[in-house]
Amino acid sequence: MTLFFENETGQTFSFSCEEVAGKVIEKCLELHHCPYECEVSVYLVSKETIRENNAATRQIDKVTDVLSFPNITFEREGDFSVAENEDLYYEIFHPESGELILGDIMLCYDRIIEQANEYGHSVYREFAFLVAHSILHLLGYDHMQEDEKKQMEEKQREILDLLNITRES
Repeated sequence: MTLFFENETGQTFSFSCEEVAGKVIEKCLELHHCPYECEVSVYLVSKETIRENNAATRQIDKVTDVLSFPNITFEREGDFSVAENEDLYYEIFHPESGELILGDIMLCYDRIIEQANEYGHSVYREFAFLVAHSILHLLGYDHMQEDEKKQMEEKQREILDLLNITRES
């Protein structure tokens, strides 16, 4: 897997964001039996940047914790058979590496800290949780309906449990 990580804030955490994001994404892809090498871009951004992107892409002019920008429209969550469509090849596979381009993840530095405090767990756990949440969006999961929300919550919990990332981490 290729992970492109960019910290646009100049702020840091006490852990390597790139390393944690890579672990979470790899575990999620493993859990979904992804048959491809993949590419994901992760951006750590300010409140202003995520607010601007939220307004531009979702028409919601407010700060959010994470935004996901999928490159692939999955017919079923985590079903990679969509990549077998030859008409999509040049849209979803990187022309040089051959990796499946899943999309981009944008995380808000300040909201990670705020939510960690709000939920009473570590910044490390909150960061990992938001990466798990966002990578699931890249794989076609959503939480608009109650059953979708339950399914997504179960997958998030499973990913973090497999990595032993708990509320105490």
